[in-house]
Amino acid sequence: MPKILIIDDEKVIRSTLKEILEYEKYEIFEAQDGEKGFDMIKNEEFDLVLCDIKMPKMDGIEVLTKAGELARQPQFIMISAHGSIETAVEATKKGAFDFIPKPPDLNRLLLTVRNALDKKNLVQETKVLKKKLSKKLDMVGNSEAINMVKDTIEKVAPTDARVLITGPNGTGKELVAHWVHEKSNRAAAPFIAVNCAAIPSELIESELFGHEKGAFTSAMKQRQGKFEQANGGTIFLDEIGDMSLSAQAKVLRALQEHKVSRVGGDKDIKIDVRVLAATNKDLKKEIAEGNFREDLYHRISVILIQVPPLRDRKEDIPLLVDKFLGDIAAEYGTAKKEIDPQAINKLQDFPWTGNIRELRNVIERLVILGGKNISADDIKKYADY
Repeated sequence: MPKILIIDDEKVIRSTLKEILEYEKYEIFEAQDGEKGFDMIKNEEFDLVLCDIKMPKMDGIEVLTKAGELARQPQFIMISAHGSIETAVEATKKGAFDFIPKPPDLNRLLLTVRNALDKKNLVQETKVLKKKLSKKLDMVGNSEAINMVKDTIEKVAPTDARVLITGPNGTGKELVAHWVHEKSNRAAAPFIAVNCAAIPSELIESELFGHEKGAFTSAMKQRQGKFEQANGGTIFLDEIGDMSLSAQAKVLRALQEHKVSRVGGDKDIKIDVRVLAATNKDLKKEIAEGNFREDLYHRISVILIQVPPLRDRKEDIPLLVDKFLGDIAAEYGTAKKEIDPQAINKLQDFPWTGNIRELRNVIERLVILGGKNISADDIKKYADY
């Protein structure tokens, strides 16, 4: 049952609101002034606060401001008989969900309460999902090689510097890009990943920059490109070494001028996007062979992050195995399997040409086919080496 706090110095208003909201099956608490109300907010977890503005001891705007500094923040609906547009704007800027004049219209009040509680639930669900995503994207390992990558991320993430992430397939280049974004000032904005190798060369420009209706045969309607979708946030150009030269030229223009134009259009669209790129190719070799633009290379490689192959960080394998065993058990809804130390030793002896992606696949195979405790014999039977 949602918990709602009513803060108002008029007893008749508190009583009326309480009666209405209790009928709607909400749990109601009362405070007769802002000071007491704020004390209750500090000590209790409320889903919503209905707060008057003009009150003794502490006014509603001050309560709203102070509550915004707490770790647990309820939604606020401000109510006042002395409201103005300026007051409503100020309350909204400070985080209030809505402003309702006194005496409140019953239908509007109930609708606003429901919407505010829905928003509270959405915010909570978003936090839970972000926490799950953060756990899923955890960068596991304490080796010197991976610690160097982590240190670089910590230094680079708060800036808007463009980053080129290099390394063999399966090493976790996209994971590095996610962490650069999550630790940046753009973390609340979109993170848009584009696999340049997976998009046919004739469609890459439409994918990145969008197209206008009728720009080509199958363009039945206008479409935003990935750069527009990432506006305010981060775009991750994975396998950028596979991008066509014509698309490279357009990406270069977007980076230089901070604007794009859709395929079939002549209008420039301003963008504010941080660009992260990744490749498993030697781009300097690609430049020498005429496959990659040197000017684009220098634009995207302000910071270089080299992700080490698994063979260079074998001391991290026990930690990675433990994480994968937990992740796979959670996915399958089963108990987490144990693994013998001898089995770990065997895994550390493998060359892991497919890197972390290959290790994860092998662990999943062992969970499905191996014994309750994964043994060295299971490794011999079910690993590819």
